[in-house]
Amino acid sequence: MNNRRSFLSKALLSLPVLSSVPLFGQKKQVRKPIVISTWDSGIPVNEAAFEVLKHKDGRALDAVEQGARHIENQINCCVGLGGNPDRDGYVTLDASIMDDKMNCGAVAFLEDIKNPISVARKVMETTPHVFLVGEGARAFALKNGFKAEPKELSKEAEKAYKKWLKKSEYKPVKNIELEQNKALKNGPFAPNRFEDGSFNHDTMGLVALDQAGNLSGACTTSGMGFKLRGRVGDSPIIGAGLYVDNEVGAVTSSGQGEEVIRIAGSHLVVEFMRQGKAPEEACRLAIERLVKINPEKARDFQVGFIALNKYGEYGSYAVNPGFVFSVTTEPGNGKVIETPSYFK
Repeated sequence: MNNRRSFLSKALLSLPVLSSVPLFGQKKQVRKPIVISTWDSGIPVNEAAFEVLKHKDGRALDAVEQGARHIENQINCCVGLGGNPDRDGYVTLDASIMDDKMNCGAVAFLEDIKNPISVARKVMETTPHVFLVGEGARAFALKNGFKAEPKELSKEAEKAYKKWLKKSEYKPVKNIELEQNKALKNGPFAPNRFEDGSFNHDTMGLVALDQAGNLSGACTTSGMGFKLRGRVGDSPIIGAGLYVDNEVGAVTSSGQGEEVIRIAGSHLVVEFMRQGKAPEEACRLAIERLVKINPEKARDFQVGFIALNKYGEYGSYAVNPGFVFSVTTEPGNGKVIETPSYFK
């Protein structure tokens, strides 16, 4: 017996030390605060969010709302009232927000209200409901101090709508930002703007981790340009375009919302992270499930997920090339990262 113990002891001592394997009970280092957002136009959005996150008591919930409001306030931007209209010529807005305690709120088919993300938060905080739509959402907004804005198309939206009316053909652009980037002279990931300085975009999703270690997320959109009147995509749907579980992580998406809805995409990514998958792998597994539904069809649309886990680790994955996302860990250090994709 003693010889056996001696042999085992010597054998264990001879094993190499694996420094990359954490000791039992060792905690991961948490990187916070951090905010990530869809597309390269997320850089100024992240900066707005960091005005909140840089403070010790700054809440992720306040940060994501401020980031979303920032892009909604750019009237010539394709998020918010400056966005492309539906096929009848009206701009309709969708938004959702979710905090670290599973509280959530959303609005859809909202007209002439400038900041749908703040209306969504008001729904979350002052009503027993999660989702208000159409005239009901608008009446709620007006009753709570939001002002009705003039129903005028932005310069770029009016130009795009008149061009669309010539054929009246509904064909979603696979990578609206990528297409615009081709015309830029400052590199593939330069801030994506029209000649007048406005952003070209149709969805802004962002998720953040604050200094207290809490997660929140927001998503705001004018939806697909020239859509059927009444169409709602994934952005305002909790579990599709946005999902936050403070024990695990936060996820949002951009792209063809109908496809995200089919698989409850953001919730699915969070569940993969719950199983121990890293953010990028979790996004990849969700994309693979989506593509599997109809691989040939998937070649013609774009969906991208971005994910942030409880440790401040982030990742992204998309169906097709061209999707990018923005990451900021301190004021002024935002960077744009190209997302790997299923199809090359």
